Amino acid sequence: MKNRSGEKIKLASIDELLGVVNEESAMEIDIDKIHAFKDHPFKVLDDDKMADLVESVKHNGVLTPVLLRSDGEDGYEMISGHRRMHAAMLVGLETIPAIVRELSDDDAVIAMVDANIQREELLPSEKGFAYKMKQDAMKHQGARNDLTLGQNVPKFKRTTEAIAEGTGESYKQIQRYIRLTELIPELLDMVDAKKLNFTIAVDISYIDKEIQKWIFEYIKDTGFIKPKQITALRKQLEQGPVNQGFMISIFNSCMTVKAPERKVILSGAKLTKYFPENYSETEMEKVIEDLLEQWKREQE
Repeated sequence: MKNRSGEKIKLASIDELLGVVNEESAMEIDIDKIHAFKDHPFKVLDDDKMADLVESVKHNGVLTPVLLRSDGEDGYEMISGHRRMHAAMLVGLETIPAIVRELSDDDAVIAMVDANIQREELLPSEKGFAYKMKQDAMKHQGARNDLTLGQNVPKFKRTTEAIAEGTGESYKQIQRYIRLTELIPELLDMVDAKKLNFTIAVDISYIDKEIQKWIFEYIKDTGFIKPKQITALRKQLEQGPVNQGFMISIFNSCMTVKAPERKVILSGAKLTKYFPENYSETEMEKVIEDLLEQWKREQE
């Protein structure tokens, strides 16, 4: 049997990582002919990481080609490489190395999502809209990936299972991210800023957007929202419509905390110190109550 321990390990090339076939090669494309992918969900921020990328491009150029497709006219649509192109523009480059590939609209969406979803520190909103775009594209294609996942599994689950492959996340977590796209922008911004709990946000996503606006106002006023408040609201909505005042009363009722019962116990030795031995318990209680009433009046 051949010993494999001495075999060389073949590392994937940049072209293989981009999914580039052998016939494809990079060419220099004018940056002013490239436009962003329509409804691109990933944000390009001028943060510390972008500053590092700009420095790298300044000294080394753009090392990894961007991926484009023709827009059918005299320009190109960016599939993968928005951050690299932004850095190149900041440096002042006029062209960028690129691979141009023929892609259908659905294939372009899937390639765009797959190329970006593995980035670190993606915002929940970025993941949500990216997964939603990929899900829609797969459904447009007839969800070919569904065919190998069993006939008795709900279609939504089958699609999200296919999306989950290679992401390190479960299909249920993919579903939760997609639910975030049903939030109003103000609440979604709160999720991104970690001012609204992810799980609570998913629960809120099932509520009508007009009521979501009231929830946003409530959070702004109070600074919080609790899972039990949203649970109570959703249960009430199953029974009938709710106005803003009623919603607030539901939230307030959830936060009402019953004061713990207080007890004061006086030992027999203490009672004997103040009461004659012939006083019954009832008589002692009556005296104590009268004295407390007198004390209360004096305090007032």
